[in-house]
Amino acid sequence: MKRNRTANTVRNTISGLFNKIVSILMPFLTRTVIIYVLGMEYAGLNGLFSSILQVLNLAELGISTAVVWCMYKPMATQDTDLLCALLRYIRRLYHIIGCIIAVVGIALIPLLPYLISGDVPSDLNITVMYGIYLLYTVIGYFFYSYKSTLLNAGQNVGIISNINSGIIFLQSLAQILVVVMFKSYYGYLVLMPFFTLINNFWVSYAVKKIYPDVICKNELPAEIKKDISTHIKGLFVTRICNTTRNALDSIFISAFLGLTTVAIYGNYYYIMYAVIGVLNAITTAMTASVGNSLVTENVEKNYHDMRKFNFLFNWIVGFCTCCLLTMYQPFMQVWVGEEGLFPFNMVLIFCLYFYFLNIGSIRAVYHDAAGLWWEARYRSILEAVANLILNFVLTSTLGAFGTVLGTLISLVFINYMYGAQIVFKYYFKGISVKEYFKDNGKYGLVTLFACFIVFFIINRFDTTGWIGIIIGLITSLLIFNIIYFLFFCRTKLFKESLYTMRSIISNIKNKKSIH
Repeated sequence: MKRNRTANTVRNTISGLFNKIVSILMPFLTRTVIIYVLGMEYAGLNGLFSSILQVLNLAELGISTAVVWCMYKPMATQDTDLLCALLRYIRRLYHIIGCIIAVVGIALIPLLPYLISGDVPSDLNITVMYGIYLLYTVIGYFFYSYKSTLLNAGQNVGIISNINSGIIFLQSLAQILVVVMFKSYYGYLVLMPFFTLINNFWVSYAVKKIYPDVICKNELPAEIKKDISTHIKGLFVTRICNTTRNALDSIFISAFLGLTTVAIYGNYYYIMYAVIGVLNAITTAMTASVGNSLVTENVEKNYHDMRKFNFLFNWIVGFCTCCLLTMYQPFMQVWVGEEGLFPFNMVLIFCLYFYFLNIGSIRAVYHDAAGLWWEARYRSILEAVANLILNFVLTSTLGAFGTVLGTLISLVFINYMYGAQIVFKYYFKGISVKEYFKDNGKYGLVTLFACFIVFFIINRFDTTGWIGIIIGLITSLLIFNIIYFLFFCRTKLFKESLYTMRSIISNIKNKKSIH
């Protein structure tokens, strides 16, 4: 089971990036068809129900993540008996969770009318739609989804990505055909649980081929159960925090501003989250390899690696922020038209939201690989409470702008700043967090300067429609990267990062030559 970490990361990143392209493009086409064939309100309902079920999924507690963390060591040492016990344990827990989500989900049905401001399309039954979404959420807990933990822990997340890519493509294609040919939103919904089953059976087949000796048997030792329980408690608090940051935004907007505003907000959020999805493909591919490195390497070596990865990732995040700033509005004009646009101040705050949500991503990889969820419990609770209060107050007074502003405030001051200190306190012990903040401060200032220059240049041209998209992309690609390069090309960190990138590219070429 022990493999080269760099090769695994490269392979998983390639599969993950392909998966993100498919998972961005196909649902984007599906959402576009829904907006133009059925109407904006249907897209708003889609966003609302997805958000409600994100809240229900809190019952998962982060169990799979905790179990994957406990699998890193037996994967490295090839302890099959312990892996079997862990797999049996998570299967049992998943069945319990599925039952809990089903019961709580049914209990929430009477509250549905209070979560929607304004009218609902007359041809739809809210309860029936919600029931299908609930089935879609619950069904995975009873049919093999727990087996994906083995692929995650074994640095084989690329296999999950490839399976997911195929399922998303087929599901989206089927949904588009149903909406176009039959104009049926119910048909669109029913396909979701159906393809979830196919996905889980496919994953189960892949796991059986790769790990034929790992089956659900053996009793998990009490000390490992206790360890998992501790991590689950911390992860549960973290998941509450992430849910209040993401899912509750749409719920508040729906309750205060209505389904149309939810749909417009959802469109902007979808584009931002699509870019985040691509970035997450990189960090997800890294996590198992970093977990292996934390087990086998010393703290100083891992900190040095973290600084290099952080530099490269912040460069990518800065460039993506610049692209969003210059291309958001032109893209929205082409996609949904003038009636689907927010004012430019929403673009600015979405860009800030995107930037601060991602600049700590590499630090978060080391946080998760080190299993520091329990240590971060107070940060997560504080962020969740602050975000909930700020969202309620600011959405009611400032509208959708207030929703994003409230999330941004808690994100910067609690998640990013407080979160970084936790990693340095409990894993990078004896190393000052000041250097990390200093690094990110420099990256932020250069990104701000480069974005200002790029925005100043494109404002001298026609920045609407397809022309605006093309000008924004080309200008961002050239000017931003030139500025970033000029600021950092002489630094030691840049040279070391360049060497790392050359090693990764060489690894990719060697892999291609072998095949």
